[in-house]
Amino acid sequence: MKSFTYERPGTPAEAAAAVARTPNAKFIAGGTNLLDLMKLQIETPTHLVDVNGLNLDKVEATPEGGLRIGALVRNTDLAADARVRKDYGVLSRALLAGASGQLRNKATTAGNLLQRTRCPYFYDTAQACNKRQPGSGCSALDGVSRSLAVIGSSQACIATHPGDMAVAMRVLDATVETVDAKGAERKIAIADFHRLPSDRPEIDTTLNPGELITAVTLPKPVAGTHIYRKVRDRASYAYALVSVAAILGKDGSGHIAFGGVAHKPWRVEAAEADLPRGAKAVTDKVFAGAKPTEDNAYKLKLAERTLAAALNQARA
Repeated sequence: MKSFTYERPGTPAEAAAAVARTPNAKFIAGGTNLLDLMKLQIETPTHLVDVNGLNLDKVEATPEGGLRIGALVRNTDLAADARVRKDYGVLSRALLAGASGQLRNKATTAGNLLQRTRCPYFYDTAQACNKRQPGSGCSALDGVSRSLAVIGSSQACIATHPGDMAVAMRVLDATVETVDAKGAERKIAIADFHRLPSDRPEIDTTLNPGELITAVTLPKPVAGTHIYRKVRDRASYAYALVSVAAILGKDGSGHIAFGGVAHKPWRVEAAEADLPRGAKAVTDKVFAGAKPTEDNAYKLKLAERTLAAALNQARA
């Protein structure tokens, strides 16, 4: 691990200003992803800004009937919150599927949204990776791509977003709240928060340099059966090959988002009108334009079958 400087600011705006004015500075909270990347020298920040003392660890009701989740709320606490379990069950289930108890005790809401890909070529510094070193190429294109993206990818990157929580946030139409170095606040729809790789895969989100997440807001609860189904290589904690976050009525209507298939949580709202017709009708639209590799083409059928299982669960 390379040497770095460290500070603990007193307010969110001060934290944003500290990162904005210091080249290659990073925020740190739980550190469950960043510290691993620093040890491998994939991330080499010159300065760490510790945000743990910023009092952003509350879950509060909003005047609109939703919930405002502070950026520093730990995954364990969010999954166990009685209001989340009752009204946003898909989020609680996604969090519990995402990591071990030890990691959930440290991982934060904002950090979960910002975690970087687990593409093996990103983690192997001997391999070319445009996300790790822009302009170096993408070894995954001609390599082993079984776990990688089938849609929304580019010739620069076929990595996937590794998280579970973000997929549930996407089906819930969450909003990300931020503050910048001047204290200006911004709200970003979760649909617009994560980027597709295009020719700049090193940029994961639409955050501006130094912009700090302060909270994630959920709208009023949506009625229906909340389901999170995750297909992975082993029953213990592993990243999704395909996951489905769903809020479904018994008639099959509802909302769905997929994980494990793209550089961001993947949702096509126009396809949701076809839910009563069955899983294939939906996934044909959701994955229209998919460009799988020979290694990961199986994900298209797996997504259909995982959605079918969710629909059957809702009807039961």
